[in-house]
Amino acid sequence: MSGYMAGIISILAINVIFAYGIFLSVASGQLNLGGAGFQALGAYAAAMVSASYDLPIFAALLAGMVLSGLIGVALAFPILRTKGVYLVLATFAFAEVVAGVIINTEFLGGAMGLSVPGYVDWQPPAIAAALVCLFVFYLMSTRFGLAMRAIHDDEDVSDLMGVSIRNVKVVAFGVGAALAGLSGAFYAFSFGFVEVQSFNALVSIYVLLYVLLGGTQTPWGPLVGAAFFTLLPEVLRELLPALKQGLANLFGATADVSPPDESWRFVILGVLAVVMMAVRPEGVVTRTMVERLRFRRNKGKTLSEVAQ
Repeated sequence: MSGYMAGIISILAINVIFAYGIFLSVASGQLNLGGAGFQALGAYAAAMVSASYDLPIFAALLAGMVLSGLIGVALAFPILRTKGVYLVLATFAFAEVVAGVIINTEFLGGAMGLSVPGYVDWQPPAIAAALVCLFVFYLMSTRFGLAMRAIHDDEDVSDLMGVSIRNVKVVAFGVGAALAGLSGAFYAFSFGFVEVQSFNALVSIYVLLYVLLGGTQTPWGPLVGAAFFTLLPEVLRELLPALKQGLANLFGATADVSPPDESWRFVILGVLAVVMMAVRPEGVVTRTMVERLRFRRNKGKTLSEVAQ
């Protein structure tokens, strides 16, 4: 496998883990815009543990995951007292605080960043992404997952039915923070270097878009959203030059034309994102779609059994 493809798979796996981390809080009715903060905590914790204590990469990954999860749980108790836009602003402020602390802390490298001893190829992030995917699918099928869905759909009715809303939200927020930290730890070992500029506000916005555009009603949503935003720009990188050359040939140009500017693929990505929000405001994958596909599959099995 080429280095380019290995890098794409690593980035996709990291984005999938990250998206599921934010999905768990969003699926329980909490718009979390602090993803970059938790990812930065995981990345720097893994880098420091690996550099300072010479521990195996697995232990460093676990350290980044645990630290982010613990801070997520501790943060959830005060921050979940807020609702709506105030919750969004509070989580966003948390991410900015983390970035400010890192950039002003000398032993974390400050603005210069931090080198990470150790390296992982594409296989460990890919395996971890698959395991995280299976874990979230299982979690959403349990009683706890049903409680999350109920809170997401109607918090007041869930409270009347005896669901412990605060506990469910705290656990969902903490587990999501741990997964975001795991994605940051894999980022550190995949790139061999961490700097606070890599965990800016746009990262928090992008990962929330993965979840919202993919769909918050089923675990398929983050997977679809992360794949869409990760793979489409790379597809456009290869497609746009060929398309421009084809159009030039169509209108009679004989010489090779210059390739299109790199920014155009992001323009197209933005336009597609707006169209998706307008056409599918509940996300690409909805609960109704999944149930309809499952019904058709079961109906097909029943008809085949009758024919036999």
